[in-house]
Amino acid sequence: MAATPDDLMAFLDSLEIATRTVSHPALFTVADSQKLRGEIAGGHTKNLFLKDKKGALFLVVAEEDAVIDMKGLHKLIGSARLSFGKPDLLMEVLGILPGSVTPFAAINDEAGRVSVILDEGLMRHERLNFHPLENTATTSIAANDMIGFLRATGHEPKIIAVAGQSADGDQASTQALQEG
Repeated sequence: MAATPDDLMAFLDSLEIATRTVSHPALFTVADSQKLRGEIAGGHTKNLFLKDKKGALFLVVAEEDAVIDMKGLHKLIGSARLSFGKPDLLMEVLGILPGSVTPFAAINDEAGRVSVILDEGLMRHERLNFHPLENTATTSIAANDMIGFLRATGHEPKIIAVAGQSADGDQASTQALQEG
């Protein structure tokens, strides 16, 4: 059974991690988020649930306006070629629906199937903002506390510069993805 937002908040409280949550209408894309979020301080994100051709799963978390070279990303993170994970796989592994993709869903991945990749640029923010398992709220958390949360769920995050980089380290020229 997948954790609920209340279960998530109880887990964060047990870790003594302070958060602030703001409720809002359902948001499905970065563009939706930019229009309706109001004045929530900190880094706002895009979260990409990906599967490589060998079946490995990844959650790539970057700033909302980050440009990610999807053709070269696999080389940066050390995987086979990547594609977006299907909604049924997202529900099976992370217990969430499309539009609610968040690193907080690591709480539901007890088998440790998903590797979490945090973009280096995103981690420069003191506070980060994510959906708390549902896209009808945004939860702010200190960047270091997000790392602590991920470790507590058994997910050692990898911090890699994935935004704005091609596989050879040059600036990527691909258009920014607008995934939620």
